[in-house]
Amino acid sequence: MSVPQTPPLDHPARPAAIDGRGLALFMLVVVYTFNFIDRQIVGILAVPIKADLGLSDAQLGLMGGLAFALFYTGLGIPVAMLADRRSRTWIITGALAVWSAMTAACGLAQNFWQLFLARLGVGVGEAGGVTPAYSLLMDYYPPGERARAVSLYSFGIPIGSALGIVFGGVIASLVDWRFAFFAVGVAGLVLAPVFRLLVKEPPRGHYDQAATTRPPGLGSIAGTLARKPSFWLLSVGASCSSMMGYGLFFWMPSFIVRSHGLSLLDASLFYGAILLVGGMAGMWAGGWLGDRLGQVRKTRYVTIPAIAFLISVPTYVLGVLTPTLVLAFFVIMVPVALGLVWVGPVMSTVQQLVPPNMRATASAVFLFINNLLGIGLGTWAIGALSDFLQGQYGDDSLRWSIVAGTGFYLLAALLFLLASRWLERDWED
Repeated sequence: MSVPQTPPLDHPARPAAIDGRGLALFMLVVVYTFNFIDRQIVGILAVPIKADLGLSDAQLGLMGGLAFALFYTGLGIPVAMLADRRSRTWIITGALAVWSAMTAACGLAQNFWQLFLARLGVGVGEAGGVTPAYSLLMDYYPPGERARAVSLYSFGIPIGSALGIVFGGVIASLVDWRFAFFAVGVAGLVLAPVFRLLVKEPPRGHYDQAATTRPPGLGSIAGTLARKPSFWLLSVGASCSSMMGYGLFFWMPSFIVRSHGLSLLDASLFYGAILLVGGMAGMWAGGWLGDRLGQVRKTRYVTIPAIAFLISVPTYVLGVLTPTLVLAFFVIMVPVALGLVWVGPVMSTVQQLVPPNMRATASAVFLFINNLLGIGLGTWAIGALSDFLQGQYGDDSLRWSIVAGTGFYLLAALLFLLASRWLERDWED
């Protein structure tokens, strides 16, 4: 008589796929798209805002970067700790409602400080929009599919950035910049209850062998992360890339208007197309390569993005310096794609450096470093350097400021390569 075989204890049966995970991923992408529409729409609106409110490039950089980053980074960690303990779907719903309301409030601003404070409010809301989503994805998808899941989720970055730039350019050209803020803010408020109705909370740690216990305190999480040098090298490396990435998201439309003489509407369509096509290609390539090659050797989750950063530098310089608009379109699309290859593999790697009950908080610490430097300083640094170069280069000052900024990608590549030395040791299986 045959005896039923019991799976070995070290190879447990794979949990069944969670119902509705495809719908959940789609809704998370939609919410992340609104996250970046509201975050990046100010980049294309910087042109009419500067003219209407009489702002300098440095003030625009502070309003577009530091004003958003202050509370976005500061509140990210406590909100993430809450997400490790409470319903992640409710947190995302509330965050979406808050940042949408504050985006609408940006349309009421009459001077720099009013707009600065409204952007602070957008950062308060968006502090709860991303880290709970990463934690949800780890419970919806098994380890071999996570880099692709994070990459698909991160399609919200190029889609939202492109839509924000195009929509903002169209509305600002047809109506005014204030109405653009009102329109996207109200749309987000409508989306919030729809998201809560459609997305269910999955079991925490569903695909992980380690038992999910009560979430530890911040001190315990800090102690775990302190023993992981790869986490800190990836965090600082990603922040270097984000200084260039977020800076370009904000300043590229203004560069196209000033150096190539396009109208606001044409510049929004030009750069929106680059972001949409190049950004989605880079996101998907990073996730696909990460899952395919990272399963063979974990270090490839970070060496692949490092190589992409190294290739992006000369292509960015060529694209920005070329005087031919058509050539610039196709050349700039390449480094836009390469600059986003890191998101899927690195963000899924961060989740694997800690146990399941620390994931949201670990992501928040990572994003705290990444966004405080990337959003808070990148946009301002490029704007301030442009002001400094204004006397020498005139309207082309942004061109040379962007060229100088590509050095951040070289530093990011170096830090990612250093992180690969400790990655396998730090990995939580």
